[in-house]
Parts: sequence; structure tokens; C-alpha cells
Amino acid sequence: MPEHDTVRPTVAPVSIADPGPLGLAGFALTTFVLSGHNANFIPDLTWLSLALFYGGLAQFCAGMWEFRRGNTFASTAFSTYGAFWLSLAGFILLVLFGKIDPKVININNAAGWFLFAFFIFNTYMLIASTRVNVAVFGVFLTLELTEIVDAIAFWSGSTPGQGWFLLGGWLGIITAAVAWYASAAGVINSLTARPMAWVGTALWNPAGVGAAAASPAGALPRR
Repeated sequence: MPEHDTVRPTVAPVSIADPGPLGLAGFALTTFVLSGHNANFIPDLTWLSLALFYGGLAQFCAGMWEFRRGNTFASTAFSTYGAFWLSLAGFILLVLFGKIDPKVININNAAGWFLFAFFIFNTYMLIASTRVNVAVFGVFLTLELTEIVDAIAFWSGSTPGQGWFLLGGWLGIITAAVAWYASAAGVINSLTARPMAWVGTALWNPAGVGAAAASPAGALPRR
């Protein structure tokens, strides 16, 4: 066989854009609308289609793309919270279509445990976020507070605009604002040669661990 027949052209590796800002934006907007309902100034169910397609599908896709980029933290976070919104929307749709009987199942109690389970997940992600940057840590910290307060709101029988739900609603709005900022920073910094939007550095960087390990490539946001 001629030598030239065995030579294969070199193919450059395919690079993809940072999906972090998309995932954060989907999470932020959906959280804002649901929290606005909990604070009693946005009509109920406005968030439902957002939970299916923006906070859910778009954020889940961002998580899959983060797997492609080799970012374990971001892929786990986005995939999980994308699935969070999809599963929450699915639960509400089952209730609306009469597949879950409120006389048989205590929906408020079930919703409280739903949020508490994600609170457990968020706790170790909050610890891990100290290795990313201040902006990302802020997202998980405010979300941690929102989830536990909303869980208590369901368990206590509170109603939107009152008591625990009012507090949880405004905590959720703060969470959305922090996530929107982190998303905007990711977009802005992707358009400039040097980072323009502040996101801070890793809060936890043990002695002997380099900056690359403390802030993994592709972390959300990367810069």
C-alpha cells in the first residue's frame, strides 16, 4: 500500500462555548418568577412553562455541555437543578390533571420533603462551591437558605405572601439576583480579552493547591 494512503489528516478538537451563563440565566429567571409568586406579586403557575423549558430543559442541556467540557462541578449542578425544575413541574402537572388526589396525599408535606432533599444536595455543593469563586458561592448560599425556608413554609401550612412563604419568596428573589449577576459576568467576560466583571476567587484554597485546581477550567463562570 502506498505510504500516502496511510496518512490521516489531523482534525482539530471541537471547542464549545461556555454553557455556564445559560444555565445560570435559566435558573435565575425561573427562580425569580416562582419566588415572586411565593412573595405574592406574580400570579401562580406563571413559572410552570419556564420550569419545563428554561429552568428545566435549557439548564439541563447546559449541564450536559459542561460534561463535554470536563467540568464535574458545573455539570452536576446544572443537570441536577435542570432536573429539579422538570420534576417540580411534572409534580404540579400531575396535581392539576387530577392524577394526585390531595385527599389521599398531603401535597404540602410532599413538597416540603421535595425541597428538603434538594437542600441536602445543595449543602455539599455549597461546600464544593468554595473552590470556585465568590459569585458561585453566593448562588449556592442564598439557594441553601431559600430551600430550607420554603420547605418549612410548606410544612407549616403557610400561604403565599405570608409568614415563611413571604420570607422564602424574597430569599428566592435574592438568589435569582445573585445568579443573574453570575450569568451576566460570564457573558461579559467571554467578550473581553481580560475579565471585566468581578466574580472573586476561590474562598477555599488549601496550601499547596494551585489556582488551576482551586478554580477548575470551565467553572461557572470561568473568569
